[in-house]
Amino acid sequence: MKTFLKTILIDADYQPVRLLALLRKVQAQYRHIPAAAIDILAEALQIPRAQIIAVVEFYSFLHLTPQGRYDILISDSITDHMLDKENILGYLSSMLKVDVGEVRADGLVSLNNTSCTGMCDQGPAGLVNGLPLTRLDRPRIDEIAALIEQQRDISDWPAYLFAVEDNLHKAGLLLNAPIEKGAAIQAALDRGLEATLAELDRSGLRGRGGAGFKTAAKWRFCAEESAERHYVVCNADEGEPGTFKDRVLLNMHADQVFEGMTLAAAIIGAKQGFLYLRGEYLHLYDKLQAVLEQRRATGLLGDNILGRGLEFDIEICLGAGAYICGEESALIESLEGKPGIPRNRPPYPVTSGYLNQPTIVNNVETFLAAAKIAVLGGDWFAGFGTEKSAGSKILSICGDCARPGIYEYPFGIAIEQILHDCGATDVLGVQIGGPSGTFISNQEFKRQLAFEDLATGGSFIVFNNSRNVLDIAQNFTHFFAHESCGFCTPCRVGTSLLKKQLDKIIDGHGSAGDVAELESLCQLVKNYSHCGLGQTAANPILTTLQRYPDLYQNRLKNISYEPGFDLDGALEIARRMARRNDAGAHLSQVEE
Repeated sequence: MKTFLKTILIDADYQPVRLLALLRKVQAQYRHIPAAAIDILAEALQIPRAQIIAVVEFYSFLHLTPQGRYDILISDSITDHMLDKENILGYLSSMLKVDVGEVRADGLVSLNNTSCTGMCDQGPAGLVNGLPLTRLDRPRIDEIAALIEQQRDISDWPAYLFAVEDNLHKAGLLLNAPIEKGAAIQAALDRGLEATLAELDRSGLRGRGGAGFKTAAKWRFCAEESAERHYVVCNADEGEPGTFKDRVLLNMHADQVFEGMTLAAAIIGAKQGFLYLRGEYLHLYDKLQAVLEQRRATGLLGDNILGRGLEFDIEICLGAGAYICGEESALIESLEGKPGIPRNRPPYPVTSGYLNQPTIVNNVETFLAAAKIAVLGGDWFAGFGTEKSAGSKILSICGDCARPGIYEYPFGIAIEQILHDCGATDVLGVQIGGPSGTFISNQEFKRQLAFEDLATGGSFIVFNNSRNVLDIAQNFTHFFAHESCGFCTPCRVGTSLLKKQLDKIIDGHGSAGDVAELESLCQLVKNYSHCGLGQTAANPILTTLQRYPDLYQNRLKNISYEPGFDLDGALEIARRMARRNDAGAHLSQVEE
């Protein structure tokens, strides 16, 4: 162990900020993080043992107790449930002779759920020792079980078991014609960096992660900060169930994404960049490293890019199973080798980010777009979309449709057109923006995809009329309760209470007062949580309660009322009391 740890510590240059990478390697080697390894790492990195244990306990892919030689995780995303995931998991459990959440007695295999694998267009999906398993069915499970019982090395498994398809169905202005390698950097240096930033401003490009902050403004704020170092971070930790576009963009257009990061570095004066890649995309790691090496070899990364004196390089950092790390400040904490707990803001990353230095964090699609804008100009991009939403949006479409996959549309497209293109029929509703977004009913398909109407980071899940709205809300609510980082009480306790209250109603044990209490809890979690996770965790309940109040009311237990009792009126009074957050409107009074 000492020899192994010394080797990986040397590779990490004994940097505490690389703790997460070190722990991932230890986990892969020993199937857990042994106590002896924690002691050695603490001494070598000169950090407290407690800090290392806190990191291990925070990330779901790290463990203090041994997992199986074959560690299997099955996606618990709503899209996998729609593809009979529960029966698939039960069959897998019986074939492997191990219960879900357990390690088999002989230590050969462990089996558990994971929130989402980013394979929503080809589920039911899972991971084995971090590598993807797609389109799981009984014949594939039979084969996987046989391979495990034979103790065949994963490198000898048939390649088709790990096949991940890009499923690009509709390309638009960004995906139709990728730029030549080096073209964006060359164009920016020829035009001038300040003029290039002006072009980016003219383009109207806004962050494609969902929040929609103006990209040029963020880069300018960061560039104007006087500091020893500046940093560029690409957020590829797309953990929102139903989102997988960044996986495809990095697989197909990694060069252009890295080009966008290099462009940003030139503008803000950064010499170091990071691609924070979600742990579920381990299968992309070697390919992306090869792209970076090729860019270094051709003078597009390194000490003297294109012979123009520009210095910049990129390091890939893998996550370890924490949805919250998609939040930019939590991501930065993770980059620094800590638990991914969101920071208090202000200060914002543009003034105090990685190692408290000015840092820009943008997602994969934003950097992809910025690189092409640098070549073709701001007016080209602004010529598409709407007045407030310039350009295009790349969608991850999955669920009840004939052609799940990647679609690119100019902003302003109607939802009904998207549904037509992906082959969705008999549609009940669509979840736009993932669980943290908005559920729209089939009465709203004239609405538009745009920041001023339906904003989204890219998730687009279709549900047909065979689905139950309450099951959807329940799955999403359980997801948030599981993924809460636990930092603040409104989210840590509130998401758990939301889960229990919703389960109570769905199971038929609720009364009218429980619906009012549920709505009141939603407002508390939404208004008082520390970060975006808690602030949007109630959205699945609020958006479905608004559109389908009868579904909730129909689950309430039957109660005998006095003749003439107005139940609907009582429910409305309860809702008003909850909305007012009236101190006197306690649950006991509502129930009375």
